[in-house]
Amino acid sequence: MDMTGNTIFITGGTSGIGRALAEAFHRRGNKVIVAGRRRALLDEVASANPGIDTVELDIGDAAQIRTVARQLIAKYPALNVVINNAGIMPFDDAGGALDDAQAVRLVETNLLGPVRVSAAFVEHLKAQPRAWIVNNSSVLAFVPLAATALYSATKAAIHSYSMSQRFVLRDTNVRVLELTPPWVDTDLIHKSGDPRAMPLDAFIDEVMAKLPDATTEVVVDPARPMRDNAGPNEHAFVEQFNRFVVENPIPVE
Repeated sequence: MDMTGNTIFITGGTSGIGRALAEAFHRRGNKVIVAGRRRALLDEVASANPGIDTVELDIGDAAQIRTVARQLIAKYPALNVVINNAGIMPFDDAGGALDDAQAVRLVETNLLGPVRVSAAFVEHLKAQPRAWIVNNSSVLAFVPLAATALYSATKAAIHSYSMSQRFVLRDTNVRVLELTPPWVDTDLIHKSGDPRAMPLDAFIDEVMAKLPDATTEVVVDPARPMRDNAGPNEHAFVEQFNRFVVENPIPVE
């Protein structure tokens, strides 16, 4: 991926990985537009990073996605990178009652959100000399966390969708990359400083170092064992991983 000279749209860019990516690309001289639901957080990002532009967007609202895409394409005709980063991670109970409203919101945000955003921009991206769609999945796409079963399933779906998307766009100027984070210490669930979590700065540094040569996935080194687990013998690793989490819970303040 080209690391300079881009016009980049990032969803979920007001905190965590999204904001850190936005700021890293901004420092390299790219034009960056950050989307988020809360105006106060968008204003804080813009104030801290003069030159980053912002737009309000609820990634679960299909009509709003289409409207914002039209507005951004008109305002930024050179827009050539879309980073689908927005996501939520509620806990659930795959062996108990379903919170239907939460489940629908999760699927609309984590799966349909990136699908809809990509669809809203893809024809414009095809017209650019070089363009990229970057989908943020997770190592939980390959080793599901039972306590967030549906979240893990949406990330597995994003991995699958990215492979299909990459194939159908193979003869265009649009390349599809998948970002596969491990547990990164952000506020997605609870920013704890837990030593098992990869520090955000270290994660972003490694991602930015790997992106120039990436053709399919960007997998930081700590994520590699979980990314490589998928296969006929994956079940034992999944069992071991979830037992470890149950026996060593994440501390919550």
